[in-house]
Amino acid sequence: MSSTARDRLAGSRSAEATDTVSTPAFPAIVRDRPFAWMLLTTSIIGWLASGALVLEKLEILKDPNHTTVCDVNPWISCGQVMQTWQSSVFGFPNMFIGIVAFAVTLTTAMGLLSGARFSRGYWIGLQVGVTLGFAFAVWLWWQALYAINILCPFCMVVWAVMIPMFVWVTLRNVAQGVIKAPAPLAKLLVDSGWIITALLYVAVAATVFFAFVHVFVGTSGF
Repeated sequence: MSSTARDRLAGSRSAEATDTVSTPAFPAIVRDRPFAWMLLTTSIIGWLASGALVLEKLEILKDPNHTTVCDVNPWISCGQVMQTWQSSVFGFPNMFIGIVAFAVTLTTAMGLLSGARFSRGYWIGLQVGVTLGFAFAVWLWWQALYAINILCPFCMVVWAVMIPMFVWVTLRNVAQGVIKAPAPLAKLLVDSGWIITALLYVAVAATVFFAFVHVFVGTSGF
């Protein structure tokens, strides 16, 4: 081998070593297939919950006295929540948004599992959509706890799946460079993904408990 060829090979190996050192080792879930399975699972659960709400809403439209499958007591009732203005913020039932939105994320997951590759623009669009969906879910959660004072079980399922979906879509985009962040910060955020998810669940559970503490401790009179 000539000295020139040896120099080129050495330079190539040096560059590879530098890339290995500078590229953070992210958790497997931000890779395409594990991420796709997470997105598929949360999308299916969210879509089914939204579908159940659509069916119950249609029954209520046909019969205002219809008792939904999740009308448990005065504090847990899908039917009563559906009678509020918050259930149709944009002039039509909110659950129709879920049917469409979860179909998009489900399709994205199936595409990834099939080997599809999406542009950075697509991921930015998905990030915007998921972020808006998460913000809307937070607003509905706040309304349910502090304005309506009634819990809708199917709605809570949607809240539950929006947490990991939002966290991991965001962190996947950070890890893949769609959202620009310094390598150390990106590594810290992605490595903390499950901790962030768990803390959000704890926060939701705590707010539900304290908002309905009178029910849990038996002082509501019900």
